[in-house]
Amino acid sequence: MTVTQPDVTVIIGAYLAMPYLVECLASVEAQTIGPGRIEVIAVDDGSTDGTGECLEEFAARAAMPVTVIRQENSGGPSGPRNVGLGKAAGRYVFFLDADDRLGPEALERMVAMADRNGTDVVLGRIEGVNRTAPKSMWGKTLDRTDVFSSNIKFTLSAQKLFRRDLLTRHNIRFDESLWTGEDALFTMEAYLRADGVSVVADHTCYYLVGRDDGKHVTKSGGYTLRLDSARALMNLIAEHVPAGPRRDQLMLRPLLITLLPQFGPQYAKDSEKVRQHKLELAKPLMDAYWTPGIAGRLKVHERLRLHLVAEQRPELLLDVVEFVKAKKQAAALLEKRGRRVYLAYPHFRNAAAAIPDSVYLAEPREARAFPGYREGGLDSFLRRAVRKARRVLRSSGGATPGGRAAAA
Repeated sequence: MTVTQPDVTVIIGAYLAMPYLVECLASVEAQTIGPGRIEVIAVDDGSTDGTGECLEEFAARAAMPVTVIRQENSGGPSGPRNVGLGKAAGRYVFFLDADDRLGPEALERMVAMADRNGTDVVLGRIEGVNRTAPKSMWGKTLDRTDVFSSNIKFTLSAQKLFRRDLLTRHNIRFDESLWTGEDALFTMEAYLRADGVSVVADHTCYYLVGRDDGKHVTKSGGYTLRLDSARALMNLIAEHVPAGPRRDQLMLRPLLITLLPQFGPQYAKDSEKVRQHKLELAKPLMDAYWTPGIAGRLKVHERLRLHLVAEQRPELLLDVVEFVKAKKQAAALLEKRGRRVYLAYPHFRNAAAAIPDSVYLAEPREARAFPGYREGGLDSFLRRAVRKARRVLRSSGGATPGGRAAAA
């Protein structure tokens, strides 16, 4: 008898997941894709609250095949996910956290999207329940995109549909040496190696549930662990993407989401020892990957803080952090007839600090908030100047740049 390959394997890593696991499993059972097209592999990671028993009861009654693996606690989500991935038989895999739940029709819609477009990764719209969820990538359903052409780099959690052949071919697994940020490393590598990514933005496929006890599979970790994860992700990006604008675009994610928060409000409360340690850990990353291309994509207060981290100037950095922590609005200085807006955060044009004016120069998207700003004015001025120069050359019988000499 030939056993039909399931379309999708749902991998559930579970640790102390009660009572949230009950709704999680109900959401799997309610999927419209049909029990013959799905298998579940659930790994109980040493729970002591009845999680393992709940999974076994589900396996006994569920219409789809369910495999329950019970093991000693591994200390994090990577181990159970890797175990599940090693047992998976589906064409696709989906990683479902035991305290979250799937939206109605989620698997059917995501598998159909991948099959229709031949894409290797599918993101389904995520909504938060008593916790925040990523938002910037759900503006439009995209049949086929990539990590450079969309905002998908800002959602690197593992709760996505992955073509299993992609993961097997490139041996993409969760890094069990990382205690935080393992999702980001796994998902970014899949994005970079994928033959296309799809986005289902018009239907909620996943509910990210905030637990009443504040415990989640995802851990934030201390600053050393966070900077470890930033280093791993930045090195991965550098390994796959040559230096230049495309690499800069991806480096924004670990810089903004992981590294910069270490120099946020908490930095003002840190001891001198911790502040120095943070700067020491960040230095090799800034030396290797901080570029003008990245700086130009940031808001002024973000750019200024990272500039001071790169320059290892803790005495100036603390002043800026305190200013940002107080939620003060930096005064705007308009120059060049409104074509440039400088935001006067601490040490602006302070001769002793010697921070370049360019660090304080607002990019158009930030400058637009200030009355009197003339967007594009500088470009228009330059274009007018070039046209005037050409007219002068023509009238004097000279040649125009890229053109022929004027007739005598």
